[in-house]
Parts: sequence; C-alpha cells; structure tokens
Amino acid sequence: MFPLRLRAFSSSSTRLSRPPRREITTCGSAANAAHDCAPTIAEVLRTAPRPFEVKFVGPGTGTALTAGLLAKATLYVQPGGDDLQRTWRDLRGSADMIRDWIRGGGSYLGLCFGGYLAGHNPGFGLLPGDTDGYAGSPGSEVPDDRDTVLKVDWQGQPRHMYFQDGPAFHLTGGANATVLATYSNGAAAVVVASYGNGRVGVSGPHPEATAEWYEGKGLTNPDGVRLDLARELIERTTGQR
Repeated sequence: MFPLRLRAFSSSSTRLSRPPRREITTCGSAANAAHDCAPTIAEVLRTAPRPFEVKFVGPGTGTALTAGLLAKATLYVQPGGDDLQRTWRDLRGSADMIRDWIRGGGSYLGLCFGGYLAGHNPGFGLLPGDTDGYAGSPGSEVPDDRDTVLKVDWQGQPRHMYFQDGPAFHLTGGANATVLATYSNGAAAVVVASYGNGRVGVSGPHPEATAEWYEGKGLTNPDGVRLDLARELIERTTGQR
C-alpha cells in the first residue's frame, strides 16, 4: 500500500480537448501523503482512450466530497494509502453517501488500499465478501510488506504487476462478481462486482504503476511497464466492456 500525495487541480488544468468528457472524483487523506498514487491514476484516466476529467476531493484536498459532486461523477477512485484506520476515520462520515451513489449506478475503483476500503471492518462494505492481506497468507510468495513484482493469472494469461502489501479478495459463493486475476495461491487479486445498480472494481496489485515506481525500488517488470491492465479494469468498472 502507498500513502497519498493529493494535488488540487483547477477546472482549467483538467480540461481535455478530445471528447467524450467524463468526470472522476478521487478521495483520500492528506495525513497519509507520501507517494504519487493519486496523481498516477489520475494521469492514467486523463490519457485513457475515453478520457476522464479529474477532480481531487475529500480530506486534505480543499474540496469537500458532497452528494451534489458525486451526482455529476462517473467514477469514484480510492487510490493507494498507508494508515487504514486513520483514513477510515476521515471517510466514514461519507460512507453512506458513497454507498447510496454506487447503489444508484455509480462506479467505485479501489486500488490496493482502496481495495481494502471496499471491504468491511473498516470499509465501505461494497464487496460480496471481504478482504485480507495477501502478503504472508497461506501459499503466498510474498513474505512481508516489501515492494515487489509478482505474477498473477489475468484471465488465463500470466502477467506481472507492482505489489506492496495489497489485499486478496474472498468472495461469497454465488457472488455477482468477475475475478479478472488471481494470485499464485488462487486467491482473487482483481475483481469487478455489482453493487445495486453500480459496479465496484478492486485490485490488490497496482496496475497503474509507472516506470518511476519500479526504478525507485530497483524493480523490473518482465512484461515491461504497460497500462493495458489498468485500462481494462477501468473499462470493466465503468461498464465500457
């Protein structure tokens, strides 16, 4: 997991010259600011084949997360973070509002830390099941919370992804959910599930990781640094495929 470094962008700096225009809202606690998780996924969304307009909202951003703002949004993203309990204290007052918005047709994307927050105790309770840490779990090849690159099975294809103490997802039997990727021990690593009329997409690894992330930790991705998995997850979460 990574703490957030949240940056505010004016409406003029987020304007896009190519249609269609969409809007994504991101939220996190500035108290956890230490890494570029939020700006990284924001850039992925701005440069997607169907680009998004990005707004940073919530604690530490200077922009409150409100029902009116969510009503204009397509997607809410909870990017990487560090202190789960502290962030939940910042966000739990908005939990019912976020759940109602997703239930009514909104989409939630949770990456690593945001995947944990899609679960319960603490979390928004958006998944048909719950989350647990993958590192150190039975059959895991990752013994601790160090930054690493691990192999997942992405719909029958081996792929490598950046990973740092992300969750595994444990779904209830018969859940209305699609497992896009599994870890080496068979646990779900990337999931898209229904929540009312909305969708929830979660990933334990970081499909949005840039070359700078790998270089900063002396890591190499055998597949090369690619964004196709991040874009597929975004598309499936927002119902584009």
